[in-house]
Amino acid sequence: MSIVSEKVANQQPVIFTKTKNNWKTSEVEALFDLPFNDLIFKAQTIHRENFDPNAIQISTLLSIKTGACPEDCAYCPQSVRYDTGLEKEALMEIDAVVAAAKKAKETGASRFCMGAAWRSPKDRDLDKVTKMVQEVKALGMETCVTLGMLKEDQAIRLKDAGLDYYNHNLDTSEDYYGEIITTRTYQDRLDTIGHVREAGINVCCGGIVGMGEQEIDRAKMLQALANMTPQPESVPINQLVQVEGTPLDGVEQLDPIEFVRTIAVARILMPESHVRLSAGRTEMSDEM
Repeated sequence: MSIVSEKVANQQPVIFTKTKNNWKTSEVEALFDLPFNDLIFKAQTIHRENFDPNAIQISTLLSIKTGACPEDCAYCPQSVRYDTGLEKEALMEIDAVVAAAKKAKETGASRFCMGAAWRSPKDRDLDKVTKMVQEVKALGMETCVTLGMLKEDQAIRLKDAGLDYYNHNLDTSEDYYGEIITTRTYQDRLDTIGHVREAGINVCCGGIVGMGEQEIDRAKMLQALANMTPQPESVPINQLVQVEGTPLDGVEQLDPIEFVRTIAVARILMPESHVRLSAGRTEMSDEM
């Protein structure tokens, strides 16, 4: 569902509700160009129609395997290609992951995401990860993993383990993608998302802003997400965290208002998705 408004002379916007999975780039750009207060009003109206306006889900992300990733994602300190001072760590033991999940739950988190710095998991790795999923789910928490590219049978194994969400971001627009990553294609990402969807796992898919892209790239990224059928159940919007040693260290930072605009447009385009503030939120000002 999405909400579209139109101005009536000398009146407040009239709100209409309709299903929309065929957004045009020009329509998304028009949302970005709205006066700030109008954009926030639209986004807040849609949010209140679909969610408790005062409720926030707290999620915790744990790196269960750190560093030595062969990919060249320009934003990522876990790539083996960049000297960031990060120490690589092997896949964690199941008991340690469960202990971290229990601590997260005690501090208010209801969702626990486990991330591994792999291009794609080996089948033997999934033996351990599926057990982690089962143990965390037994705590009564929502489970999510992000492990890189998946094959069809691997997605089915994760579904059979009870996984709730699989995270695999588009990162940016297809046009700008080659400026950020060369070791994995945009289509590779879409293929993994397709395997996840076909296995019956909820899709967690968003992107990163502030990587030197233009507003049109942010618009096209959100357009691609919104035109997925069905739309992702979870849409994390990340703001780049610059890390010394990565190619994007020192890139011009995104204006905070543009970050807010991106989140608001995401809410309008994907009204029933959980739009999540992810990486970069600790750098936000009190006003944001």
